[in-house]
Amino acid sequence: MQKTFNGKTIIASIAAVFVLTFSLLSCERPVTINLGSSPPTLVVQGQIENGQPPFVVLSTTVGFFSTIDLATLQNTFVHGATVTVSDGTKTMTLKEYSLDTIGTSKVYYYTVDTANLSNLFVGQVEHYYTLTVISNGKTYTSVTKIPNPAPLDSIYVDSPLFTNSKTPPHALQLYGDYKDPDTIGNYVKYFTSRNNGSYYPADGVYNDQVINGTFVRKIQFEVGFNDSANANSDSLRYLYSGDKVTIKWCSIDKGVYTFWNTYQFAQNSVGNPFATPINVTSNISNGALGVWAGYGTYFKTLTIK
Repeated sequence: MQKTFNGKTIIASIAAVFVLTFSLLSCERPVTINLGSSPPTLVVQGQIENGQPPFVVLSTTVGFFSTIDLATLQNTFVHGATVTVSDGTKTMTLKEYSLDTIGTSKVYYYTVDTANLSNLFVGQVEHYYTLTVISNGKTYTSVTKIPNPAPLDSIYVDSPLFTNSKTPPHALQLYGDYKDPDTIGNYVKYFTSRNNGSYYPADGVYNDQVINGTFVRKIQFEVGFNDSANANSDSLRYLYSGDKVTIKWCSIDKGVYTFWNTYQFAQNSVGNPFATPINVTSNISNGALGVWAGYGTYFKTLTIK
């Protein structure tokens, strides 16, 4: 049965909502909610790609009401962990290093122990890699695969597909053509570098449930950037005459795809009261957060003249 609503019915419904709201307010009681605190959780940011050794950053979560400053961030790095990566034949124990950044701040990471190269290996396509982290008496594991790269056919620039009042003049959008392999279950994440700078993850991760085995023209790409250090993000999402851009096109497995897909959905819905809450899905065991990612990488560079 189809129901119809006239103007009087809608007004009556709105009035009923107001009556209910005011009746609830008239009998309100003070409520105290103790959010408490939870112990820090391990966060893993690890990757291995074809032709490169593994690279892992370990940190812990920060309390929701904590003061975030450089000292707080320095204290989140996890030191003294036992970190190993196995390719099924060899097991490599990683060493902790530090990298100076701003002032006295440092970034800590785990990678190849240059003093012990007996079990050294680099990533190979179609191989699986197991990460094991032992920290504070707990063991965390994850397995990832480096899929065979499926290269982009071409990349080029054109006018932005969508513009608004914040779109800078002379801005150019990055596009690409892609031939998806004719096997189902291909997943892609991409990163970009502008003018030989660092590679930053762009807001895009793909699966081939719809495009399996087809040739896709003019895929719209965003240019990644360090959004924590740049307030003027609208201009940095585009390219301009004279820019050189390199896209790092990465084939990934389903677990890595799920992490990036949920991460980007959660990131884009921050501050939106109508967005559906979502937890970022990790592929690390024992309750750890983050990702252990295998990347089958392919690079393509374009200089805009």
